[in-house]
Amino acid sequence: MVMRLITWNINSLRLRLPLLKKLVEEENPDIVCLQETKVPDPLFPAEALVELGFPHQLYRGMKGYNGVAILSRLPLDSVTNTPDWCSRSDCRHIAASIQTPGGPVMLHDFYVPAGGDIPDPEENEKFAHKLAFVEEAAKWFTDSPPVRSIVVGDLNIAPLEHDVWSHRQLLKIVSHTPPETERLNTWMAAGFEDAMRRITPEPTKLYTWWSYRNKDWKKSDRGRRLDHVWLTPDLMPGLRNIRVLRDVRDWDSPSDHVPVVLDFDPA
Repeated sequence: MVMRLITWNINSLRLRLPLLKKLVEEENPDIVCLQETKVPDPLFPAEALVELGFPHQLYRGMKGYNGVAILSRLPLDSVTNTPDWCSRSDCRHIAASIQTPGGPVMLHDFYVPAGGDIPDPEENEKFAHKLAFVEEAAKWFTDSPPVRSIVVGDLNIAPLEHDVWSHRQLLKIVSHTPPETERLNTWMAAGFEDAMRRITPEPTKLYTWWSYRNKDWKKSDRGRRLDHVWLTPDLMPGLRNIRVLRDVRDWDSPSDHVPVVLDFDPA
């Protein structure tokens, strides 16, 4: 039983619902995890997503920013004993248990704070919030070691040298600074492995985000790997493939992130 999961920072679900429809038609996923849905729960387009083939939906959203959702063809059980990260209730995490022939799989969908522009927690509250969020996540998973678990989402940190277009030039740019990458690695070490880099090891360049400021994003290719797929070691033998759908960045009115596709056997 090979399952297909897509994670995507869609940057407004209602605005890009046609792109999601196209993506689903082309890739036929069993599960879709979205970030930055930017829609409050009463306005979530649940019926339209049922029509796309996802009768099982979990979502947590707010007006104008943030927001996460898990859409599934398979039954989902909501996981409600997760923290209120940094006591902000800002819709950055949702979790589900998925029943599979090999037993339940715990799925976590995260949208980590971007952190603003100044990489100094004393000068920039947004950066302080980002560091605190990642520290809190690392501690939570360390205190409750994950089993048969997946973390996906826009973690807003590119941890490795070849996760950015220029390691040297971005060391002082938010998303690739040592305080961020060290904390992200601590979180991953709480019980996960970097599944994307298992399929595409360093030193191959691997990006999932390109700024809107780059008019010709493909020519400049100044990307960063901000979107991640982590698996616990007990699920790694079932890893079949991971693909970054770069071509989606050229669709009409795209997100600045592209989808990442995971194929795995949860047995």
